[in-house]
Amino acid sequence: MALDTHDMKQVAWQARCLLRSARQATLATVQDGQPYAALVTHACAADLSILLLLSSLSEHMRHLRMEKRAALMVSGEAETVNPQTAPRVTVTGLAEVEDDPALRQRFLAVHPYAAPYAGFSDFSLVRLKPLGAMLVGGFARATRLPGSVLCPDEASVMALLAAEADIIAHCNADHADVLARIAQDGGGKAASWRMVAVDCDGCDLAPDDPMSEPVLRMNWSAPVRDASGVQQELVRLARA
Repeated sequence: MALDTHDMKQVAWQARCLLRSARQATLATVQDGQPYAALVTHACAADLSILLLLSSLSEHMRHLRMEKRAALMVSGEAETVNPQTAPRVTVTGLAEVEDDPALRQRFLAVHPYAAPYAGFSDFSLVRLKPLGAMLVGGFARATRLPGSVLCPDEASVMALLAAEADIIAHCNADHADVLARIAQDGGGKAASWRMVAVDCDGCDLAPDDPMSEPVLRMNWSAPVRDASGVQQELVRLARA
């Protein structure tokens, strides 16, 4: 049965949350017609572009220099003992080396342990721009999403990019206790937490010691369009 526009938007939001929450993925590349899969760590830019920090010495980076087409899959928690009941999403797109410092910082905000080697000459930031996706919500529940539906609304992306620095500074300076409570309710163990990224689908919270535990992803209850929407979602999370 075909999904209507509202249902497609809900499925796209579910796929985005899965992509933004995952801290590792499987990257599929091709060389001379031969598929190759590798474990990678990724982050998502505000517009949902997939960010990867890759070494030129790796097989998959050599493949991407020859063939830009690639796919990336992330998986959530299984509902039962059967792994096929886990939600997962596969994104297909084109990979390009990216030199934007803001995107590099976005990656490092989610993976701070990578900072010591991020500046090595053989490491480059790669941006995979989604052209489409397949969300499997569980056993025999699959939906194909074109890139135009998968990715967030451009106006919302731009509005929150413009406000991100102020939101982060304000929350960390004036609401550190609230962020700590939200993180701990979400499974964090550290006493102190700070916001390191925010977008239309949620925010990322990091412990003061970046090596103590992973950065947490807190998804909103629905996509937001501006800073006011972020405030409402943080209030909701704090009261949960």
